[in-house]
Formats: sequence, C-alpha cells, structure tokens
Amino acid sequence: MKFSILVLFLAAGASLFAADVIDIGSRRELFVDDFLIGQLSGQAEQRLHHPEIKEIVMLHDKPWEGSGSGYHSVFRDGDLYRMYYKSWQLTVTPGKVNTGEHPLFCCYAESNDGIHWRKPELGLHEFKGSKANNIVIPSGKMGKANPDGGHPAVFKDDNPAAAPDAKYKAIVRSNSPKGLLALKSADGLRWSPMVETPVITDGAFDSQNLAFWDANSGVYRAYWRYFTGGTTDEKNWKPTGDRAIRTATSKDFIHWENQHDLSYVDSPSEQLYTNQVKPYHRAPHVLLGFPTRYVERGWSPSLKALPELEHREWRAKASQRYGTAITEGLFMASRDGVKFKRWNEAFLPPGIERPGTWNYGHQYIAWQMVETKSALEGAPNELSLYAGENYWTGKSSELRRYTLRLDGFVSINAPMKGGELITKPITFKGGRLSMNFASSVAGGIRVEIQEADGKAIPGFALADAEPQFGDTIDRTVAWKNGSDVSALAGRTVRLRFVLKDADLYSIKFE
Repeated sequence: MKFSILVLFLAAGASLFAADVIDIGSRRELFVDDFLIGQLSGQAEQRLHHPEIKEIVMLHDKPWEGSGSGYHSVFRDGDLYRMYYKSWQLTVTPGKVNTGEHPLFCCYAESNDGIHWRKPELGLHEFKGSKANNIVIPSGKMGKANPDGGHPAVFKDDNPAAAPDAKYKAIVRSNSPKGLLALKSADGLRWSPMVETPVITDGAFDSQNLAFWDANSGVYRAYWRYFTGGTTDEKNWKPTGDRAIRTATSKDFIHWENQHDLSYVDSPSEQLYTNQVKPYHRAPHVLLGFPTRYVERGWSPSLKALPELEHREWRAKASQRYGTAITEGLFMASRDGVKFKRWNEAFLPPGIERPGTWNYGHQYIAWQMVETKSALEGAPNELSLYAGENYWTGKSSELRRYTLRLDGFVSINAPMKGGELITKPITFKGGRLSMNFASSVAGGIRVEIQEADGKAIPGFALADAEPQFGDTIDRTVAWKNGSDVSALAGRTVRLRFVLKDADLYSIKFE
C-alpha cells in the first residue's frame, strides 16, 4: 500500500514537472513578459525601450480631411504599404467645438517604402461634387447597413480559407443600429458589408475597434472599446464608467463568442482609449498592443505651461476635459489574448513640448507596425510605428513616424556591474542559439546551458562560453567547442545569460 502511494506521488510530481517545462520549439521568444524568466539576479532587470522620433509622413490637409483625422491602420501588402484612416475636421472657436463641417470618411494612402506616402485619386466616392479623392468608405447607407467611415480598422486577411471577395476585411462602427459592422473587399478599395447588421453589439465602440486573423490560434480576434458602467445614452454615445477593452473570438468573422474584458498583470485601473492589438510578425504566438492612456490632469501651472494655452482654454470652455486631458501610448503583451502584461510606464510619451503636442488626441499609435529599411547603410531593417500629432488645432492633423529595432520593445538589461537571467526549464528544436542583443565595447553576454536542476552541462558551462559583444539582431552563440547545440534538442534545460553593459532583446533556436 505504501509502495503504491509512493508511486502515485512520484508520478504526480513527474507530471507536474513536465507541465512546468516550456517547449519553445524553434520560436522566437521576446522578454516582453515573464514567460521565460525564471530568475533575475545582480542588477539585471526588464527594461522598456522607447521608439525614436522621425519625420512627419502624412499631413491630413485635404478638404475632406482635417484636424480630427486619425485611427490609422498600416500594413505591408507584398511590395506595397497600405494605410487607412479616419478623415474629419474639428473646428475649435472660443467655447465651441464644431464637428459637423463634413461627414466622416475612411481614406486610403499607399507607399513603396513606408516613409513616403501618396494619396491616390481613386474616383470612388463623391465629395462636394467631385470624385477626385482617396475616400474608400463614406459614412452613410451601404445597402441596408449604415457604416461610420470615421472609425475604421482595416487588415489583409491571412486566413487561407478567406474568400477571394473578402481578401481584405474591416471593422467599422455602425451609425444605426449601434454596434460593429464587418466589411469585405477584394482589392482593399471597394467595400461591401459581409452582413447587413452589426456583428458585435455589446459595447461603447467610440474609439478604433478592430479585428484580425490569429493564425497561431486559428480564430479571428476582435478588440473593442467598452465601458465598465455600460452606456446611458446610446443615441448620443454618452457612456459611463471606466474606459476599458473587451475581446471575443470568431471562426467566420460574423458570429462572435468567448467575450472577456482584458485583465492585466500588476497594472492599476486606467482609462484606455484604443488597444491596437495584433500578433507580432516575428513571433506570432505573442500578441502586442499599444493602447492609448487618457489622463485628465486638471488645471495647474504645469498644464498652463504646455503648448497652445489659448486653444486649450477654448476647448475647455466647450468641455473641460477637452482642454485638460492628455494622451500617450502604452505597451502591452499577451500569450492568450485576454491577460496582458501592460507596462505602467509610457511607451510613447508626448516628448519635447512643441506646437501640436501634449493635448487630447496626441500619440494615438496607428494599428499595426511595419518593417522598413534603416537610414543607415548596411544596417538591418527596423520597425516603423506611426502616431498622431496636431489633433484639434488648425485645418489638418499630422502623422509622425517612429522607429524601433526589431524585437526592441523590452530587453533584459544589466549595467557594467553585471546581472544574470536564468530561464525557466525549456525544451527546444534546432542546432544553434541566436540572440538579438546590444552591448558596449567593454560589455557583452556569456551563455551557459544548464540541466533542469541548474548544473552546467559539460561543454556548455560559463567557463566554456565565448563572450558575445556587438549590436546585432542575429548572433549565433558559441562555446569553445563551437555553436552546435543539436545534441541538447528535446532535452529539458535552462539557459543562463550573464550580462555586462548589455541588452538582450530576443532569442531563437534555429
């Protein structure tokens, strides 16, 4: 009897241990959460990085655009970069915000490099008697559907089962009845409803709401604006409660289920506008989001010292929050699409004070990032992100580009005094270990491969490790006997990284 109990105990322990081992296969793994982190010691820490400011790439100055333009969707489509966005004019005079100068539209732009953009004259929809514009989705009747062209989120559907006439899809707000409409297109320019009524109806929706194909999970995912207190005036879109984010999944883009409000690891309740969630293309099992944080600071000497005080005071007379609220971009990551590690520090703060910044609507990050060529000859591609400026003021808003190294959202960082990362137990597939890292000339990283119990594996101990220094997105780790780790593939191991004045962004066995 005692022997049987012992066997059952050992079997249960072995099963628990097996469940705790992470099979990373040959996936790229980022350090945007604690998924792989077993232990950080010394002065090693996770460090959030910030995009580098670049040029203005789009001025929304056409008569059918204006200072309320935004909610951009950007993606690579073969050799072409595509952009879709809300076009709208907000005219502010002392004590009044006029939003009715022209209807809201969804407009289209394209680029060959992600930097220089053009607005083609498509000839599809009329504005003031002319079709010489780039409007692709107007507000108003589309058959029996009634889309709001000013709240678009557009993507190319990578689902292999997608119909040819639905190669491109969009989620837009419905003017009436309330909800989100599903649109389809064969060419990304000519759109029609997939069904005539909203496919999602439980929410507030007064933001950029979106959906996409998640190939890793084999479902469509939707993320939309939700208020914890519901809505008190559906006709005028006047919600109550906290601005939050809700999600659901679908097999066909029409019928949605598994609704959940997003939850966060170690983050306080905050007012969040957009969500900008999408699988990261270099590690599609990881969902990254760039929500907008909304903060009403109230009048103070600091607020009055911010740019364009007179214009801020004009807006505040219409509604105080229009003048005292400020927005910025955040960063979050998830493995299951519901629970996110949201970094409490700003990912894209307003930056140095200048006209058109530090206001309500600033730093709304466009949905989806794209790879673009570096301006440095011979350097690898980088990530381009886009965010809005000059919202509310004048006759046009602007879109600015920012760049970040590939995988460069969060790193394991250690100063010259040093620090270490030891991973949780893992198994892998592949013959070499590659790192995306950066160090100083005097710094670097050494890697040890351990047994699951922490003992160094002969030939892969720290004493055998060749120091890795430089700044590269792909460096093969080597030991004195070479870089081949195929003999350890499928075996439960831990990785030990010893860093000095270095950042480790991602790893991959391949």
